[in-house]
Amino acid sequence: MTYKLPTPEQVKAVDLSWQRYLLPRIHKEGVKILCWMLAFFWVLGLLWNGVWFIGLPMLVFSYYFFRNPDRFTPQGEHLIIAPADGIVSNIKEMVPPKALGLGNEKLIRISIFMSVFSVHVNRAPVTGEVTHLEYIPGKFVSVADKDSEDNERQLIGMTATNGEKIGFIQIAGLVARRIYCPLRVGDKLNAGEVFGMIRFGSRLDVFLPSGVAPKVLLGQVAVAGETILADMKEKHK
Repeated sequence: MTYKLPTPEQVKAVDLSWQRYLLPRIHKEGVKILCWMLAFFWVLGLLWNGVWFIGLPMLVFSYYFFRNPDRFTPQGEHLIIAPADGIVSNIKEMVPPKALGLGNEKLIRISIFMSVFSVHVNRAPVTGEVTHLEYIPGKFVSVADKDSEDNERQLIGMTATNGEKIGFIQIAGLVARRIYCPLRVGDKLNAGEVFGMIRFGSRLDVFLPSGVAPKVLLGQVAVAGETILADMKEKHK
């Protein structure tokens, strides 16, 4: 396949301004929370002028937390893209949860750990259809180094356009208090498309199709919607 070079107009359209880094757009869930916070501190400010020494840093951090920066997803129906920002904290073989509809054989699971400073918007790892969904309530305990059977989590199964099945799990962490996932079975998603988020520190697990090897390393920083986790064309022989 021949690569088509971008036009001069496309090159000029690439945003290299400071706004891209300091004033990114935010997720709609963040807009609601920021409005409530602003109203709360405004009312409290009528009683105590010093409230803004606390309120302003909290508002700035909340804006930063709910940021939803533009991402540019590599093209190819055979690619599996990182659904979350964070550090690749674990890569292991294990049997996936039955609710994902991936069978009973061991598959490679890639875990991405999101700190409170990571972008927490989650993006679809492949283009395809949502086939399985299951929400499991649970506790809020550390997700950094365990299999998270006790944590609140949202299980999502998809069938990619090339027919491969993939599963991924949103897991609430120690200080997370809500998993946001409005998906329904039958929904169609494009790779890199925003589908939900987790508030304040969490993890996202991805189960690769059978025979597919990861292209990321333990400790690597993943970027949602951009980092290639695996190539489904490159299966184990």
